[in-house]
This record gives sequence, C-alpha cells and structure tokens, in this order.
Amino acid sequence: MLSIRKIGVIGRTYRNLNRYRQILGVLIKYGFGDLIETLKIEQYIEIGLQMISKKRRERVEKSSRAERVRMAFEELGPTYIKLGQILSTRPDLVQIDFVRELSKLQDEVPPFPFEDARRIVESELGSPLENIFATFEETPLASASIGQVHRARYLDGEDVAVKVQRPGIRRLIDIDLEIMLHLATLAENHIEELSFHQPVTIVEEFAKTLERELDYTIEATNTERVSREFLQDTTVYIPKVYRETTTSRVLTTELVQGIKVSKLDLLDQEGYDRKMITYRGAHVCLSQIFDQGFFHADPHPGNIFVLPGNVICLLDFGMVGSIDRNTRENFVELVDSIVRRDETRAANCLLRITSWDEEPNMRAFEKDVAEFIGQHLYKPLKEIELGKLLQHLLELAARHHLRIYPDIFLMMKALSTVEGVACRLDPDFDMLLHAEPFIKKIKLQRFSPERLESDVLSLTSQIFTFLKDFPKDLLEITRLIRHRKLSFSHELQGLDQMLSTHDQISNRISFSIIIAALIIGSALIVISKTPPLFYGISLIGIIGFLAAVIMGIWLLVAILKKGRL
Repeated sequence: MLSIRKIGVIGRTYRNLNRYRQILGVLIKYGFGDLIETLKIEQYIEIGLQMISKKRRERVEKSSRAERVRMAFEELGPTYIKLGQILSTRPDLVQIDFVRELSKLQDEVPPFPFEDARRIVESELGSPLENIFATFEETPLASASIGQVHRARYLDGEDVAVKVQRPGIRRLIDIDLEIMLHLATLAENHIEELSFHQPVTIVEEFAKTLERELDYTIEATNTERVSREFLQDTTVYIPKVYRETTTSRVLTTELVQGIKVSKLDLLDQEGYDRKMITYRGAHVCLSQIFDQGFFHADPHPGNIFVLPGNVICLLDFGMVGSIDRNTRENFVELVDSIVRRDETRAANCLLRITSWDEEPNMRAFEKDVAEFIGQHLYKPLKEIELGKLLQHLLELAARHHLRIYPDIFLMMKALSTVEGVACRLDPDFDMLLHAEPFIKKIKLQRFSPERLESDVLSLTSQIFTFLKDFPKDLLEITRLIRHRKLSFSHELQGLDQMLSTHDQISNRISFSIIIAALIIGSALIVISKTPPLFYGISLIGIIGFLAAVIMGIWLLVAILKKGRL
C-alpha cells in the first residue's frame, strides 16, 4: 500500500529534503514564489529555501497560471504528471482553464534499462526470464511514467505484450505524496480561497486513485470485464489477459498487430472502410456508456487499433468510468430537454447531475441555459458538435458554481474524444444522430413492465421499512429528550471570518491605546525630569518614546501588508 502521512515532524521533512528542495525550486522557477511565501514553508524547511534562492529563475510571465502549473507538473515527474491527468478529469475540484491545460500533459518519459525490467519480471514471476519466454525484446514498444511495454514471445510461440512497472516508482510516489500532503495541509490552513476546495481531501483521493493504477491486476480485471461485454460482438476485439504471468507490477496481454485509428493514410492504403470504422467505433463507445454503464475513459487514438475486417480493438484499461442507471437516465433527460429546447427542464436536469454549496439564482441560471440552447440548437442537427456542446455545458455549470460529478465528466470527455476521432475518419459523421437510438432505448426502458414492477416493489419495500422502524425511532427520540441527551448543532457560515476580523480590529485598537499611553506617559516623565537623566532628559521617557515608535512602525507595517489603512 502507498504510504501517505502528514509531515508534522521536522525529522521527516529533512529526510526528504532533496526532493522537497527540488519541488520548491520548480515552483519558484515557474513563478509560484508568492505561494511559497503565503504557505510559510520557511519555518519548516528554511535551508531548502536559502539554497533555492541562489538559483537563476526562469521568466514565465507570458504564460498563464494554468500553463505554468502544467509545465511545473511536467518537470516534477511521474507523480505530478499523474496528479495533473487526474485533476484534468475533475472539474468539481479545479477551474475549467486548468482542466483544459492539464489535459495536455503527456505521459511519455525515457525508458528505463532492460536489466531493471528483467529483474522486476523475474522477481514478480518467480522464475528466470528464459523459463517463461522464448524471446523478450530489450527495446520497449512504449514507455510511460509508471511503466513500459516490451514485446515478448511465450515458449509455445504466442506473441504477448508485457507491461513492467518502473523500478523505485512506489518509493518516489510515497515521498511525493508525503510532501504533497504537507503542502496541501499548509494551503488549507493559510489560503482561504484554496481551503474551499479541500486540498488535503484531493491528495488523499489522488493517493487512492494512484494506488489502483499501480496495481496492474486491477487493469487486468477491467480488461476482462469489458471483454465479457463484447463476447458476442465480432466487430469488437479486446486483447486477452494472461493471468499466470500477471501480477501487481507486471501485466501480460495478447500482442495486437493492427493499425492505429489515427493512421488514416495507412488505413486507406490497406483498403479499410473508414465509414464502417467510424460507425463501429462510435457504437462501441455509446454501447459501453448507455447499455453497460462501464466504459473506457481514455479512448484517444493511441488506444484504438483497427484489425482486418474493420474490427475495432481497444487497449489500455487503466482508466475506466462507471455510471449507474439513474445517472444515465438523468443525463439522457438533460440531452433530451436540450434538444427539445426546454430551458426550464434542462436547468432542473443539470442541477440533478451536479453538486453545489449554494443553489444558484434560478432566474439567471435558466436565462443562461436558454442562451446555451439558442447557441447550439437553432441550426441543422448535422452541424451540432457534441464535443463543443458538452464543453460549453461544463463552462455554464462552472459559471454558476455547480460541480459536475467526476464519472459524468469522464463520460462527457470520452464522448467528446470519440467524436473527435470519428470526425477525422469521416467528416460527415453525426454523433448525435448515432446516439439517438441509445437515448430512445433508455427513455423507453423507464416505462417497461419489468422496470415499473421493480420500481413499485422497491418503493413498497422502502415504505414498509419506514412504517416498521418509525415507531421505534420515535420512542428512541423521546427517550433521549427525557434523559436530556438529545442535542442540536448548527453552524453559521462566515462567522469564523467575522470573528477573525473582529479580533484583528480589537488588537489594533489595543495596540493604538498602548502606543498613545506610552507617548503621553513618556511626555509627562520627560517634563517632570524623572531621573536618571541623559543630557538633562529623563532616560525612562526616552525609552518610552522609542518603544512607542517601534510599536507604531510595527502596527503600520501590519496594516500596509493587508493592503488597506
């Protein structure tokens, strides 16, 4: 399991000093020195900051804040690249401009030596490489931040792809997560704007996600699950997983010899039917989302191959999404209300697939939804781009401080990606028209006899449970009231900030009174020439005046730091 602990002990901070110094150096390099100052990191790792301050800093003023975050993540390596990629799927946690920029992060790094790959495979599989594989190519087919893929051949002659995890990657991630959690804790304590997003919770969720990605057996299970869904569909192919040579750090799958869907010239040269490929690829994506509720969440061109007979082959199931029946139905109802230009129903549907801290102003919200519908729907259906529609829908939600749930966003992103690939293959392809049968099917399923019977039985069961438990719960509440053990709690929003401001005002007034008292008292002492005297002036009075001056300067600096007198 990944180790994620708060760095509350100085010894732990200095244990990771080199990596901490590197991270802070990159943050300063990309113009986040103000953030480091705000976090008050110098009290934890002052030596690191002193060493960083001597380095030449790169000028990055021309880049936006989101671009600088992306560049910093790229330079910081695997853990931060993965953090950026995961955050790019979480519009509920970060702003839209950051989502767009972080989605550009490339997970491509130089390969690690073959001897390390050999050592890991032999250690994981418990046998020398030669006893398992007839051949094992030293040069990897692909290399990423977490692992790399080698072509190999079993002793029986079957070609396979072996994904091997990077050596020492877990230790590096452990250290990075520890430092990341420390920075998140400081951010939550010192930056009010960031505390709303709960950075500590983000890091903890990221650690769980990364733990799943570091376990290749989970990816193997995802692959097999999708494969079972398409067993009867000869137009789709999912590579076989070899469980006997798969562990948490080694994943062995069937080697697929196909053409990447992005290689248009090669597809034409080999005589493939682009329109058929487009139709089947879109059908696979829509079927996973609307029929199965379990889908490939990263269907970019590098993960889609075309096999002879225009067969679609999906690879790399490290990132998958899952949406339940109710969520699918709510999304379908949203799409249906948008297509029917019903802004009131569309606004209510959008609220059902989002979360918020304060309900938006419905009049303004519905007005924006109406403008959104007018922008996209009052033109021929063929000209509507699903990707742009979903992107603008996301921006609309963000404008009203609505957070779209992660799995719904993953679904929207997958649909947009597939539409982009489809339009490259066939510029005349209409994604919305192709999705129409799936939408109709889900709408009709809600009124099928089996579904109605299931809903009635479920509702009856809930009512029966409520009626059975209510008297007992009521008696328990009465008992708690009788014994004075029932208590109610309420929280006033914004009270902490008001109290903090009140304390600040009180402190400044007290400080001012003390300064005034020192000045008046010192003046009286000087006038009365209270000994001891220094050049005929009372020394006690002089000390009082100096104390008043120091305290006055201190108060003035504190006020100016806040930016207002």
